[in-house]
Amino acid sequence: MRMCFFVAEIYLQLKCKEYMKNAKKICILIICIMCALTGGTVLAVDTIDGGLYALSAVLMDGESGRILYEKEGYTIRPMASTTKIMTCIIALEYGDINSVVTVSKYAASMPDVQLNIKEGQQFVLKDLLYSLMLESHNDTAVVIAEGVAGSVEEFANLMNKKGTELGCKDTYFITPNGLDASKNIDGKEKLHSTTAADLAKIMRYCIKNDTFLEITRTGQKTFYDKKLDEAGSLVNGSSCYNVVNRNTLLKNLDGMISGKTGFTNDAGYCYVCAYENDGRTYIVALLGCGWPNNKNYKWEDTKKLLKYGTDNYQLKELFTDEIDLPSVGVLNGVYGEYYDFGVKGISNNYKINVDTYMDRGSIKALLSEEEQIKPIINIKKTVEAPVKKGQVIGKVRYILGKGLEKEYKIRIANDIAKKDYTWSFGVVFMRFILH
Repeated sequence: MRMCFFVAEIYLQLKCKEYMKNAKKICILIICIMCALTGGTVLAVDTIDGGLYALSAVLMDGESGRILYEKEGYTIRPMASTTKIMTCIIALEYGDINSVVTVSKYAASMPDVQLNIKEGQQFVLKDLLYSLMLESHNDTAVVIAEGVAGSVEEFANLMNKKGTELGCKDTYFITPNGLDASKNIDGKEKLHSTTAADLAKIMRYCIKNDTFLEITRTGQKTFYDKKLDEAGSLVNGSSCYNVVNRNTLLKNLDGMISGKTGFTNDAGYCYVCAYENDGRTYIVALLGCGWPNNKNYKWEDTKKLLKYGTDNYQLKELFTDEIDLPSVGVLNGVYGEYYDFGVKGISNNYKINVDTYMDRGSIKALLSEEEQIKPIINIKKTVEAPVKKGQVIGKVRYILGKGLEKEYKIRIANDIAKKDYTWSFGVVFMRFILH
């Protein structure tokens, strides 16, 4: 939006000067340059009917990871309890979900929202993951972190490590529950924060885990704390807990497969979710989507983004074997009918053209009517013998804006031996024998 104001301001200034007759042309040029710099695939804010409430928003193709729409998608902001999708996936990957964890004094001291557990209580880790993801309990998050990594600090290290692996360059975790926090690093204050683009990346990764989906799709869960009986067996304790999923769209919008809400004073209302429709998967991430009393803004923005995505993008698949690849010239090689010291199939001052092939694969992506995935072929024109079948000779890259880039290797289709002294001696010998 600020970019639009910038262009408008230039236009008005130009109109007031002697260059008025060129004003429109100059403004059009500026807009074209801006579109080129953004890759021409991410749409502006005002393409969504009525605009959005969220300060930052992203609509992502869950299949390819490409961003289909963004509003301030790369602006760093607090993320509140949307943090807990990372907390959950770290617990699933690093912890034993059937293990028993103990509530510490620190965990029991966390502010609302709470499960209201007490120091010394014990729980099965998986039960606490329902508490974490369905009702967003802050005390539960700390119990999970301490149970999996030994401390909140070590758990945050695991969260940041995973964020780096996923390419989340603008995300920093301090707490497992998403409460507003900051940390001094090398003299600079760093906030517990992310971007809408990074948050969408994390959700895209999380929904690949079946247990994550099982937990976040559950409507209601009842569980007990645990204790050891006289025989040393683990049994239910005296405290019973019932948690209900607060992701309203899970039951109100067909196709919603996962989601997590969040709110803090600094972050405002936040939301991240995954949605499926006709084989298409969409990820929505919202940050700063209103403050009290506007908690329903996030639902409205999510529906607008999903409608935009389903109306404008269809799932298309491109198979790599549909591409015509050029042959490659092999110099100083020999092959063919008389390969073993024969006289045919020899390359001397000319080249043998050898077929190539590409690793089989396919690319699925959500594309608009106007978009196409175009391959960029990079292959050597000639190589020196010898070469082996399957030897890498180049690559094909598929690029479509930000977020969609895949690469496949091009390989030699035949073995080609080198024409050397041993081969030449064999030719002379065979000719002598034959004649």
